[in-house]
Amino acid sequence: MTRSILILTLALAASSCAPKPQPIEYGSDMCYFCKMSIVDNQHAAMAVTAKGKNYKFDAIECLIPFMETQEGVSYAYLLVNDYESPGAVLPAAESYYLVSKAIPSPMGAYLSAFSSQERAAAVQEEKGGEVYDWAGIRQRLAQ
Repeated sequence: MTRSILILTLALAASSCAPKPQPIEYGSDMCYFCKMSIVDNQHAAMAVTAKGKNYKFDAIECLIPFMETQEGVSYAYLLVNDYESPGAVLPAAESYYLVSKAIPSPMGAYLSAFSSQERAAAVQEEKGGEVYDWAGIRQRLAQ
């Protein structure tokens, strides 16, 4: 019985230490990179390190340059807000990105994230712009 309690206690302790994203508190959280208040629930982003440190951003264009300054950091989560589902987050590496002058984003990159290439292309058809995958948008912002 004592061994079972010990195993259960260790399992609970291990699971409580697992890195997890903290929800963005729109209107009160500040962007870690540019220090602006995070109010736009269609363009925000977040990073959670493997050690559990949460970083919140008002825009994807703040997340990406932040990452470039963090050599050797391992991330448990890189999340971006879904433009079509305000407040919902998507894995950054699996999302597609539209840069369209018809959709302003907080830091002026006109950058929005979508759940699939098809969704990004559908909005692109209506609003114009260019569609990128994660590697492509990181490269574009590095220029």
